[in-house]
Amino acid sequence: MQKSLIVIIGPTGIGKTKTSIKIARHYNTEIISADSRQIFKELKIGTAAPTSEELAAVPHHNIATHSIHDYYSAWEFEQDAMTISAKLFEKYDQVVLTGGSMMYIDAVCKGIDELPTIDQDLRDELKEQYEQEGIENIRRQLKQLDPVFYDQVDLMNHKRVIHAVEICLMTGKPYSSLRTNSVKKRPFNIIKVGLEMDREKIYERINLRVDQMMVDGLLEEAKKYYRNKNLNSLNTVGYKEIFAHLDGEYDLNKAIELVKRNSRRYAKKQLTWFKRDQEIKWFNPTDSEEIIDFINQQL
Repeated sequence: MQKSLIVIIGPTGIGKTKTSIKIARHYNTEIISADSRQIFKELKIGTAAPTSEELAAVPHHNIATHSIHDYYSAWEFEQDAMTISAKLFEKYDQVVLTGGSMMYIDAVCKGIDELPTIDQDLRDELKEQYEQEGIENIRRQLKQLDPVFYDQVDLMNHKRVIHAVEICLMTGKPYSSLRTNSVKKRPFNIIKVGLEMDREKIYERINLRVDQMMVDGLLEEAKKYYRNKNLNSLNTVGYKEIFAHLDGEYDLNKAIELVKRNSRRYAKKQLTWFKRDQEIKWFNPTDSEEIIDFINQQL
């Protein structure tokens, strides 16, 4: 039997962890997490990391493996996930990969171009320039350094604009010349399962989950790492809104509403991204038997 990676995909709050555990237990295998924030050991509540009971039900990999102070990119994740999966495939015919981080999923399923690690001084310099002057000057640098990518990139996405300039300055080459966008051949079959439900139901689940996070101590967790608020690892929904509240920008109720709103917007972005992939077969997360039937057909 050919080795197969079962990829469980879906928007935030839809129940990927629960479904993945059911699938992994059915095939008596293990789970690799593809969540770009659950890798940070300090962040448990705001990232909806699997509980100790869930971690005990099925072995998980790439959960709480790094510190918020560590630099970690989709390229590093690809290397780690391929190493972990190779070891797991020595024991199992199927392995489960689950998460909602779009670039992480693509990194494993398609591969990502190897790019240089950015010098921290350069990163700090561009970050300071952005904070003091805004994005427009950095956009102009990108247009001069790499007019091809300038015409392709979302110019409103300051992170991508800045990263492209970082690469240009680090390598002395246009960022676009280093992006092959070729799909890497993998030594395993890939089966993609998407989880979806009525949009309003997803939003309701997200709102309830944020309320539960607050009960579980999200405010206290954010306070604990408030001094680190400028780290990239903490520039994420759930923390940045609470940090703004702690800065005095608005009251706690407003912060909670913004966490809910921005989580809903992120879920919409995830669905838009994943829906472009025609290889994904979509199911309601409650349809466990149908999901397993589909996977068995693919196997």
